[in-house]
Amino acid sequence: MMPDLQDLRKEIDAIDNQMTSLFEKRMEIAEQVARFKIENEKPVFDRTRELEKLKSVSQKTHSNFNRCGIQELYQQIMSISRKRQYQLLQEHGISQKSLFTPVDNLEKENVTVVFQGVEGAYSHAAMCRFFGNSIQSYHVDTWKDAMEEIKHGRARYAVLPIENSTAGIVQDNYDLLTAYDHVIVGEQIIPCQHVLAGIPGSTLSDIQHVYSHPQALMQCREFLDSNENWCTHDFSNTAAAAKKVALEKDKTQAAIASPYAAEYFGLSVLKEGIFSNPENSTRFIIVTKDKIYQKAAHKISVSYELPHESGSLYNSLSHFIYNGLNMTKIESRPIANRNWEYRFFVDFEGNLSDSAVKNALCGLSFEVQNLRIHGNY
Repeated sequence: MMPDLQDLRKEIDAIDNQMTSLFEKRMEIAEQVARFKIENEKPVFDRTRELEKLKSVSQKTHSNFNRCGIQELYQQIMSISRKRQYQLLQEHGISQKSLFTPVDNLEKENVTVVFQGVEGAYSHAAMCRFFGNSIQSYHVDTWKDAMEEIKHGRARYAVLPIENSTAGIVQDNYDLLTAYDHVIVGEQIIPCQHVLAGIPGSTLSDIQHVYSHPQALMQCREFLDSNENWCTHDFSNTAAAAKKVALEKDKTQAAIASPYAAEYFGLSVLKEGIFSNPENSTRFIIVTKDKIYQKAAHKISVSYELPHESGSLYNSLSHFIYNGLNMTKIESRPIANRNWEYRFFVDFEGNLSDSAVKNALCGLSFEVQNLRIHGNY
């Protein structure tokens, strides 16, 4: 006779009650272990011990399925135990000292700001929107040049595009965040309402060559594909492309740029609404070499590397989960000179002064490689 479903569920409930009691008892002992480690300055994460434990418990199972299951279960139990131990480290004041200084507000007046491109570029618009008009500003040719300017103190802040809602991340600038010891202190979202602009008197039928930044060309791909005879050319910046067309006064040339850039360089708008996504926007970051964050900041960007081990990414993300932190974004970039290895970039909500954030960063610092805090803004 087949057992009754309700009876089976009662058996499971009874086992679950035992497991819950045993789990709480295990956590009590784990806290004692943590206090011993604190008093004797031993690390929380003992990889050798955990591997031995996984091997031991898996040998006590009777099927391959249960063997995998018990390993996964104990990986989670030990991960939870470590997180509690990291909390105890924080409670005892044993954690890495923050290199960041909280400030009430960013200095936005009488400061020098650098951006890539020329006046009329979206970076220029983002700078004006974020800082207003009470600043000194200048432009450089490349994003790396902008990072160099703040590195050497010639500018206080740099404005860099980091992500577009249509084309995705700006990969080079993610790499620059890793290459330089600068921090993000703000962000500004700018709608990218691209237009096709040519010299006064030109028409769509005259156009043979279209110049713009590669991302702008990508964002207008549907429009460009509908004009098969046009040749597209990558340019360093949308506004720089507009400037080129204005200077060369060639009716066969056009630029994809902002309406502001077209007006600034005296070009005629030949076609509006050429972007594939009408909600197309670009997010810009404000970068400085000063390790500061506003007391009201609510978003944190970090990056780190992971070993090639099963579950390593999940375990790293679990530090956000167990501390109740909302992760808003994750990206990966290849690590230079290390084929098929990646650095992960994570954005999450929080402030560096929050205890939950401190707990998560403490745990990450012990369990990932080359953890970087790129800013709180």
